[in-house]
Amino acid sequence: MTDTTTSSSLRRLVPRIFSRAPRHADVARLIAIVRQNHPRGDFGVIERAYAVAEQKHRGQKRQSGEPYITHPLAVAEILAGLGLGPRAISAALLHDTVEDTGYPLEDLRETFGDEVALLVDGVTKLDKVKYGESAQAETVRKMIVAMSKDIRVLVIKLADRLHNARTWGFVPPEKAKKKATETLEIYAPLANRLGIQAIKSELEELSFAVLYPKIYNEIDALVKQRTPQREQYLRRVIDDVSTDLQQLRIRGTVGGRPKQLYSVYQKMVVRGRDFDDIYDLIGIRVIVQTVRDCYAILGALHARWTPLPGRFKDYIATPKFNLYRSLHTTVIGPGGRTVEIQIRTEEMHHQAEYGVAAHWKYKERMNATGGKTDERASSQDMAWLARISDWQAETKDPGEFLDSLRFEIGAKEVYVFTPKGRVIGLPAGATTVDFAYAVHTEIGHRTMGAKVNGRLVPLETELRSGDVVEVFTSKNPDAGPSQDWLGFVKSTRARNKIRGWFTKERRDEAIEQGKDALLRAMRRHHLPLQRLKDSLGEAAHMLRYDDVSALYAAVGEGHVSTQSVLEKVGSLLDQSDTATGPIELPATPRRRPRGNESGVLVRGDDDILVKLAKCCTPVPGDDIVGFITRGSGVSVHRADCTNVQALKKDPERLIEVEWGESDKSVFLVHIQVEALDRAALIADITRVLSEHHVNILSANVTTTKERLAISRYVFEMGNSVHLDRVLNAVRRIDGVYDVYRVTSA
Repeated sequence: MTDTTTSSSLRRLVPRIFSRAPRHADVARLIAIVRQNHPRGDFGVIERAYAVAEQKHRGQKRQSGEPYITHPLAVAEILAGLGLGPRAISAALLHDTVEDTGYPLEDLRETFGDEVALLVDGVTKLDKVKYGESAQAETVRKMIVAMSKDIRVLVIKLADRLHNARTWGFVPPEKAKKKATETLEIYAPLANRLGIQAIKSELEELSFAVLYPKIYNEIDALVKQRTPQREQYLRRVIDDVSTDLQQLRIRGTVGGRPKQLYSVYQKMVVRGRDFDDIYDLIGIRVIVQTVRDCYAILGALHARWTPLPGRFKDYIATPKFNLYRSLHTTVIGPGGRTVEIQIRTEEMHHQAEYGVAAHWKYKERMNATGGKTDERASSQDMAWLARISDWQAETKDPGEFLDSLRFEIGAKEVYVFTPKGRVIGLPAGATTVDFAYAVHTEIGHRTMGAKVNGRLVPLETELRSGDVVEVFTSKNPDAGPSQDWLGFVKSTRARNKIRGWFTKERRDEAIEQGKDALLRAMRRHHLPLQRLKDSLGEAAHMLRYDDVSALYAAVGEGHVSTQSVLEKVGSLLDQSDTATGPIELPATPRRRPRGNESGVLVRGDDDILVKLAKCCTPVPGDDIVGFITRGSGVSVHRADCTNVQALKKDPERLIEVEWGESDKSVFLVHIQVEALDRAALIADITRVLSEHHVNILSANVTTTKERLAISRYVFEMGNSVHLDRVLNAVRRIDGVYDVYRVTSA
């Protein structure tokens, strides 16, 4: 299908993404919107920002053919609707000038001040640098750093993405789909995390429309078919609720709740629900004056209609992670149809629609009236930003960071308390170990026990909102986390810290073991220690290791033998030191010079070339048979290799072989990993293999129609014990349901 055909189809199915800016949109209209929320604001700074932006962008065009200034103006209007103040609006008008027009940031700072410059610089940094394949992950990483300084940077970026989404019809379809996928995975969840439902819902709708235009159109048609009956039923329900309000003498408003098509799609397709069974397709919202009124009308509605068990949620007593507060209940309404009802105050409603953006409105109103804002509450509100900012610096791999971020912004939260009353936010299902790492890394490493609400509990105990948690730490300086903790911790921070500790601990141990093994070998053969140690760095590079420590670790892990290292160092000294003559290294025993390289002994002759068959890749411990080849020595196969049956037709060429002891043997191993397909699966597998110092020679990955990922890896290994450790580690990866050694091509 050509781009023209696709665009034509999108124009027919989703006309809303071909919208242009209204002709009457200008700075006067923008100021009028800002004035509604900030009647005493400095509107002069908005006029100056518009004048500079219009002059800098003059001559530039959008892909829709409109003057470019329509974009920053539209972004500013979105932010004005959210209630942001004049300086944030000015930054929105100027957000593309530094990057796209060459307007120096210092000039902008001199004209508009530090606050506006900080916001513009933050938004500019999000898009300035490209990172190839990991561009998306690194862009989000930049965003986290920028918004940790001032979260309005992210709100401006979300508004920028929203206006661009409204005009996706004017960009190539493939590019629009890529942007829509990124929006669904990152920007919409971030808007939800910040509680800005007004932006979150529209981003989801527009992305859904671009990615699945036919499904979008079909659900839209289904909703419209039922609209007349739905409206009639809603009026009946609203009248009944209004009657209850009047009887209770509660002032409030009752209205229908708009249903998002993407939400319908999620429940129909992802959760397997039938269209007619979606509970909250019929939904109303009751907005009253006080919290007391919320509970009063809830009681009246439950007295009028039977509530559905398990469908009542009190988000007023226990707000959501993004500070959303409301009462939710589903009742069996008139005619036996289910109706979902939301009950909240006006302030709660404003918070639900505008989320974190509402903070500045209230903050500026309080400052204007001489009141004080709750700084402690504000810091708690954005505590998750601080956590993300911390671990984004600790996660080196961009793909892993992005995958962790998706989990973090999508996870539900519980709020628990330290014994001193400090609130700690954790992902739902978090344990006492997650709590310990959230308090401090060292406390996490040294945790040995915990109390919840004054009672001793196991470390894997899941925490609930409101729990008071106290952890006990070990005074032993060598105390550290347990490998088992990775099986139950939920937070990204705890998982990263535990993995980091074991990676460092295992490497340090391997380095010490390798260093001791080399020193023992040198002393055993009476070699000059200092001369050999001075050449280890060059030998490490020749053996393709980064430094001497990496070489020690390889020896300690059994990836390279001490004999190989000594021979390499000896050859270097032979070339460079002519004054004292060559270093006399111990000769490899004549008993089985060739058999040693493969670790296999051929009975009857200890000087025969031996090769391990690639069809079945035998390793020590396997039952093996030997086959005399023509001109290539003895080929060694597993006894159960499929090719052995054919070889038995020539029995006189079969020969007995056995495994022998060797430090130099390196074996080729094939493993197959079977897992449920998910994001970052391959990254997790390769990370675990690299943590176990596995040198991957090749990899092959396929995904079936059932979303099962089958991957094969070929790598070198020193002994079978190491293989068992590797397989067990891979088996513990989330989503992996089987991993085994492949013994046949």
